[in-house]
Amino acid sequence: MTAELAERQIGPGAGRERLRATALDLFTERGVSATSLQMIADAMGVTKAAVYHHYKSKDEIVLAVVRPALEQIMGLVRLAESRRSRAAQVETMIVGLADLIIANRRLYALLQGDPTCTAILQRYPEFPTLGERLVALLAGPDPDPGSVVAAGMLLAGLRGAGSDPRVMTLDDEEFRRYIVGCAHRLMRPRRPASGAG
Repeated sequence: MTAELAERQIGPGAGRERLRATALDLFTERGVSATSLQMIADAMGVTKAAVYHHYKSKDEIVLAVVRPALEQIMGLVRLAESRRSRAAQVETMIVGLADLIIANRRLYALLQGDPTCTAILQRYPEFPTLGERLVALLAGPDPDPGSVVAAGMLLAGLRGAGSDPRVMTLDDEEFRRYIVGCAHRLMRPRRPASGAG
């Protein structure tokens, strides 16, 4: 297939965006490992060669689909790390993650819940440390086990909350209020365990 024909089938700009949107639909419905390039092409009504013209592998499509959300998360982490107080770091993370989930409900679920997506991201050096930085910001320096568990529960819970069909009908402001409220309760500072018995 010539480049011109491939461009006519998918097109530049908006066509690539449609390809990414179609891939996201299939990835969230079937999982990354169960979605082939042929399925993406069929869903778009184009040839597989037209898809290959834009992306050489499924890994490249996965990266193209998730990169915008990952860049938002990386920006959020950098912003939180620039805050001086521990409380400001946690608050920046809670509010920022809530906004991210609301803007990218299905995409966040894919990022946090699809093992093939996770495996693909592990091969790119900028991504593997991102999860560690998220937990470090939420749990704090030298965290106790309870803080680590709370941070892990928050990150996993955001995935579930964002993709649960029972909350899909909530308007953004109400959904944000629930997320932030739950996150505050989960990340509330803990008192040191007393040694008195």
